Amino acid sequence: MEGLGALMPSAQSMQLVVAFRDEAGALEVKVEVPGYPRAAVERLGEEVRKSGGTFVELWRLPKAERDALRSRTLAGGTPFSGTERTQAAQELRQHLEALSARGPLPAAPAPAPLSTPPAEAPPAPPAPPAAPTASGGESYRAPETDAAADPPPSGSGEEPQRRARRFAVKLEMEFRTELDFVREHALNISNGGLFVRTAHRPPQDSVVTVDVKLPNGQRLQGEALVVHVVDAPYTGGVGLAFLSDDATFAATLDGYLASLVGEKA
Repeated sequence: MEGLGALMPSAQSMQLVVAFRDEAGALEVKVEVPGYPRAAVERLGEEVRKSGGTFVELWRLPKAERDALRSRTLAGGTPFSGTERTQAAQELRQHLEALSARGPLPAAPAPAPLSTPPAEAPPAPPAPPAAPTASGGESYRAPETDAAADPPPSGSGEEPQRRARRFAVKLEMEFRTELDFVREHALNISNGGLFVRTAHRPPQDSVVTVDVKLPNGQRLQGEALVVHVVDAPYTGGVGLAFLSDDATFAATLDGYLASLVGEKA
């Protein structure tokens, strides 16, 4: 954590959140950079895995899962600025050392047997305390603890349908890069992002600003990450992953996807 500045020297801003639980410590790191630093993120993930933690790139998760993960692992966390990395690292280290010294948590008492009890199984070996993990947000990166190993429940009813499904649409939209301002149409949309057929193809891992006009007059406005580029003469374009954590953006998107579920049912 203390070496993040050297790992990502092009960072324009950095934010940290440290949160503690009885069995683990969680760290979220958001780093705003001009382009997605793929090599640096892979090195960070490797360091987290070596320490015994779990590395999660948050922007790759559907927004509902991303929000559930943050709620489980980072609720009540302490924010730090990028210049306070040493202090954040010290607090996280102290928590993990305390977990290690305490040993495994006591097992929950077994329910009373209804008949002759089965033979006792040998005790499981104690698990080491969890180390911090990492996950990614906007043109950002972020760490968290147990996300990949223990994903949040998916819920029921229409919500998982909306998260999993990609709907064919034709939505007027604009996207901006540092060099271009482009008006196009989004051809499909999901909880995680959309695909835009366009001859103007920003490089993969770059960040663009999007403004999508929905049929009901509402707009989806925020940042998106270029996650793939399709280079084809007539069918090419870019796949964009939504980065916005704004509550209004999420409510607008969820409402629109719910209406599409109703139309396709």
